[in-house]
Amino acid sequence: MPELVASTVWWISAPLVLALDSRLGAPVDSYVNGSQVWLTGDGPGGVMLEWRLHPVSGYRNPKGLAHDDLWEHVVATLSERPDAADALRLGRETRPLTGVWEGLECFCAYGDDVEPRPLSQAVQSTIGVVPDYFGLVDHDAIGAEFERRGGGVSLIAMLVEQLRR
Repeated sequence: MPELVASTVWWISAPLVLALDSRLGAPVDSYVNGSQVWLTGDGPGGVMLEWRLHPVSGYRNPKGLAHDDLWEHVVATLSERPDAADALRLGRETRPLTGVWEGLECFCAYGDDVEPRPLSQAVQSTIGVVPDYFGLVDHDAIGAEFERRGGGVSLIAMLVEQLRR
């Protein structure tokens, strides 16, 4: 039987990125694969939440930009010009925001058993943006499919598919 965990998902947008920066600050971890991660202790009942900005399928780091500088460059540009989401100058490349990240997922960091609706309410309170989807997901199945396809699949689309069921 699959282990289902409560999860919330947002599609990427400039207002979402700026809300993350305003409410959570810089990520605690920035990965070579483009993921950005925050940990907060403000989940239902004080549980630790993991906020993970998922990169686009087939992500590669922009030329001339270190992976741990990506977040700061995107935020700086969007803070100056929120309308720049269609053409972000990143290193020696220009990409749309949707060519960097697909969306944000938030879930309990350490497997705590939380119901989807209280999680959705807590994360909305934390960042001030209503999730596009919330419910239960099977991270193991998503991870297995991601590995099977060599990373050439959208994590956000797979999450949304499960959350729509």
